[in-house]
Amino acid sequence: MHNIALSLLLASVPALPAAAQPGAGTAALPVSTATAAKVGVSTSAIRELVLADRRVRGIHLSSWGAGSQKIRRELIRKISGTVINAVVIAVKETDGKVYMPGVEKAHKWGSYVPAIAQPEAMLKDFKDAGLYTMARIVVFKDKIIPKIRPDLAVTNPGGDLWRSRNGATWVDPYNREVWDYVLDLAELSAKLGFDEIQFDYIRYPSEGNTALCRYAKPHSRQAAIQNLGEFLRYAHKRLEPYKVKLSVDVFGLTTSVKDDMGIGQDIKVLAANSDYVYPMMYPSHYAPGEYNIPNPTASPYKVINRGLKDAMLKLGPDYAKMRPYLQDFWRYGPADVRAQIIATRLNLLESWVLWNPSNNYTWAAITPQAYRSLVDPEYK
Repeated sequence: MHNIALSLLLASVPALPAAAQPGAGTAALPVSTATAAKVGVSTSAIRELVLADRRVRGIHLSSWGAGSQKIRRELIRKISGTVINAVVIAVKETDGKVYMPGVEKAHKWGSYVPAIAQPEAMLKDFKDAGLYTMARIVVFKDKIIPKIRPDLAVTNPGGDLWRSRNGATWVDPYNREVWDYVLDLAELSAKLGFDEIQFDYIRYPSEGNTALCRYAKPHSRQAAIQNLGEFLRYAHKRLEPYKVKLSVDVFGLTTSVKDDMGIGQDIKVLAANSDYVYPMMYPSHYAPGEYNIPNPTASPYKVINRGLKDAMLKLGPDYAKMRPYLQDFWRYGPADVRAQIIATRLNLLESWVLWNPSNNYTWAAITPQAYRSLVDPEYK
């Protein structure tokens, strides 16, 4: 049942702007009494967990943008006029490049690229601006290491490198040497002072004939799910001395599907073994008709609202770990961005991260004035 805390939450959320209004038949309440019963834990308990933790309102930054002093300081200037209090910085990308110096194997294997040549100075600038810092590390998708060390790669039955339809290669998620290579960068990031390590592409290959994929160990759905949980437990042990938070990025639909999407991403297992989970819920990435929404791109509120409701049913108390990635690209304007933030907050959450691959954010959508008037009247 909704208690006093939840009633206060609802009272503090203003009416949605026209562009964000739920469609006919969509409940305006964040969680119905029936949904609360299915969750198996009171929604007030979830809300209390959310409010007891840090509230992250973040943006993702490319390595070259964050690493350039000139661009970085301009970004910090723009951030200062908004409600943003956190930044996610790409320190290893899908091409396999490692953007900070100091990882021995990255220098040895040629994967280091000096996009963030002075990470200490970069972190100082962000921390001086009062920003929470997250290092985003792509884990198993890699275009460099498979060519240098084919024994660490996902292969096809003939022993050659397995490739997706666009030619991408992957390192083997079962290989412990791969784990240690990734965690060398995670440990370096923690030593440098990042507040959180965020693992992306913590999954198995897709977008190709995955039936041909061959791994170091026998592969099955259950083995894949279990292995990713083991990787996170191993990461926790290795990073424990640094008191750094550990999080994972997942496909947006993992909040709703009943399986692992064929890539090992069981959101319940990943949430149980991490501090936070970031479902990438970009409306334009949902197929027409998903959630019975004809055009998800044009319905940002509905997509986030439905996906988060499903996540609450699946996760129970671990739902408080959710910090959705929201879309700020593909012609989205202030109303589209705010619609997603409003849907997030109406579903009990306070943390979110915006994504724009070019660092060109809709700053007008997230000014303190706009946030107070359209999202949270109590924002200070």
